[in-house]
Formats: sequence, C-alpha cells, structure tokens
Amino acid sequence: MTKVVNCRFREAGRVYRYKCDGMSLGIGDMVMVNTNLGEDIAHVIEPPYVIPDDREGDDLIPVLRKASEAEKAIYSSKVVHEKEAFAKRQKFIEDLGLDMNLCDTVFAFDGKKIVFYFTADNRVDFRELVKVLAAEFRVRIELRQIGSRDEAKLVGGIGICGREMCCCTFLNHFAPVTLRMARDQGLALNPGKLNGACGRLMCCLQFEKEAYEESIKRLPKVGKKVRTPLGTGIVSDVELISETVSVKFTNDETTEIEKYKWEELAPLNPKNDDDQQ
Repeated sequence: MTKVVNCRFREAGRVYRYKCDGMSLGIGDMVMVNTNLGEDIAHVIEPPYVIPDDREGDDLIPVLRKASEAEKAIYSSKVVHEKEAFAKRQKFIEDLGLDMNLCDTVFAFDGKKIVFYFTADNRVDFRELVKVLAAEFRVRIELRQIGSRDEAKLVGGIGICGREMCCCTFLNHFAPVTLRMARDQGLALNPGKLNGACGRLMCCLQFEKEAYEESIKRLPKVGKKVRTPLGTGIVSDVELISETVSVKFTNDETTEIEKYKWEELAPLNPKNDDDQQ
C-alpha cells in the first residue's frame, strides 16, 4: 500500500496526486514538490489516504518536504509579483494593439521564468511582445495559448444552476461534450441554456451520460408498439429519468393515453419481440 495526498498549485486548479509515505500532512499544509518549472509549493486539499501498489502508476512522484517558513515567504512574494506582471503585460498588449486576452501569469518558484496564459480567436504574432516582456522582467518568457474552457476555469464564476462552476471546484480535466448528450436527455437545443460561461457546451451534460445511454438501450422509442395489460398501444412519450412510458390507445372514436413504469411492461415486451424492435 502507498500513502498519497491530493494537492493543488492554484485555487480551483487541477488536482495532482503525490506520494507522502512517512509524512504527517493535513488540509491546508504547504508542501514542496517537483514540477516542470522546478520545485514549487503545492497546497494539500484532502487528508492523505492509501492506495494499492498496483494503482500507483509510473508517474506518481513524492512530496519533497513540508514548506519551510522561508519558502512560504518566497511563495507570498511570488504571488505579489504575478499580479504585478499580469497588470504590466496587459498594458503592453494594449500598447502593441494585439488581439489577445491575458488570462493568468505564473512565476517559476526560483524566479527564472514567467509563463503567461492567453486566449485569442485568431493566430497572433507576439514576437514583439516577448521582446518587450524579456526586457522588462529580464527572465525567460513563455506564452501559452489556452482554450475557452481553461480560461473559464482560471477566471471562475457562477453557473446557470446558481452554484460555483464545476470546473472551478472539482473537475480535474475536461471530457468531450456533444449535442447528442443534450438530445439524449430531452433538452431543447437552445445555446443560451446549453452553453456555459466559456461559450461551450456545459460540462455537466456529460455527468449523467452513461445513465441516459443505459435507459435509452432498455426503454422503447417513441412510435414503437408495446404490449400492456390493456392491450397493444403506441409509445407517445418516454421519461428516461423516471423510466416511465406513455402509451397511446386509439380506436374508431377515442384516443386514450396511459402511463406505465417500464418495469411493469418489460416482462410483456422482451428484447427480441418484433413489435418492440
């Protein structure tokens, strides 16, 4: 068994897992870990827990140590410098007339590199901007273009549901979301209601994807014939969450609609039944 802990580098940022065998850590502790920018401070967001050795994976690296007071002071200074660099670069973008939107600024812990994250609708020639930034900060400069979802994750906000956006609270990665998921859930294809703050389809459409797909496989489609205790009728509506079907019965004079739980009708309509298929 291996003892591990989940950490974040930034508020609402991606969660990373590290080994912490022999260490006593708690929520809120600041620890030193290795990153692609060198050593940096990460924040413990959950109590440590153990996982089987076969789930450890080759990419699991250890926490180096708890951050010292001196390292915490460097981190506090780093946060201040990031805010100052953000403001300065924003002014440089405006002065150069570049069509790009600055999202975030990250200093390497040793102060030898700055990474600027931005979004842009079109290709941007930022070579002149890099020269200006290098002359201003006298460190290595890197510009990374990110998508609209990553921008929303960095900025944060409130979703249409009234809660803080999922990408800012617990989502570690973005799964593909398609219009078919909205159709399967019986939602109106209205961009104003389906799109999130990022302008893309809301991530939550993917959360119940498997449950809807399973229901769609088991329940009959609208327009299919099904057997009921009252005889054979035509499915006029299907409610996937409650697994309820509305069946229409028509004769020469009247049309009646009855609702049934599918579990009541399933024994009368086996999967290989030609009428249901």
